[in-house]
Amino acid sequence: MKSGIVALIGRPNVGKSTLLNHVLGQKVSITSPKPQTTRFNIQAVYEDDRGQIVFVDTPGIFAKTPDALSRRINPQAEHSLSGANLVVYLIDHTRERDTEENKALGIVRKTTIPKILVINKIDIKKPTHIVQYKFMEDEVDAVVQISALAGKNINRLMDTIFSFLPEGEQLVDTKTRTQPALNLDSKTFISEIIREKAFLFLRREVPYTLTVVVDEVTERNNGVLYMKARILTSADRYKAMIVGKGGVMIKEISMAARKELETATNKKVYVELTVETDPHWIEYA
Repeated sequence: MKSGIVALIGRPNVGKSTLLNHVLGQKVSITSPKPQTTRFNIQAVYEDDRGQIVFVDTPGIFAKTPDALSRRINPQAEHSLSGANLVVYLIDHTRERDTEENKALGIVRKTTIPKILVINKIDIKKPTHIVQYKFMEDEVDAVVQISALAGKNINRLMDTIFSFLPEGEQLVDTKTRTQPALNLDSKTFISEIIREKAFLFLRREVPYTLTVVVDEVTERNNGVLYMKARILTSADRYKAMIVGKGGVMIKEISMAARKELETATNKKVYVELTVETDPHWIEYA
């Protein structure tokens, strides 16, 4: 059998998390329209008759690092390549090459391990800037065109990935695992689900500078999972947007998170969600 560690890398919102979720058939890394919604180097395991792949999903690349959060996320992406057997470098042909892309390419170029260039969103014909990325084909070991959202050519990509992995035993014992996420504790998983829903509902109204702190997860006598969490944001004006008029927005976020958490846990869930202003949350996020 074959086995190895595969690092997914690319600039924000190219589809890394969507690809990983499609491959595994289960949500692992949060997917939403805002950059930097993958805050952790989430690892997951894929297995079939050919062998085992340990995926490392990296945060999107920042071209600029204006704050403490940005300065911490960029090194995570570079660290993900340390110890990997293969890099899957994802690009979005519908977006022009820019300083963010150059940053991602620079990180990939530093590695000496095999690299696969994955051109995502081929189901979208226009706009296209594919000509701006042609030169990259000479700097990688293979090129695969896919649609992560539609699932197009995913099997071809998996075949290509396995072709570059070495022979070896399982890296992770999956017999005792029921979830693909390897390095997320329950509170982290819950906070990421809530963050995703916040970004989905708020979209461009609030910047991505918010975090979620889960203070309590307990199972009540009636079998209901009680979860108490706080959304922290940097300014009162953002707090007002998150709460919404008459508390409508925070209720929508809470309900959406509850539904997904019930699906994930197969239990009834109650989410008590509040919003607080803390201008220093980035320092300890």
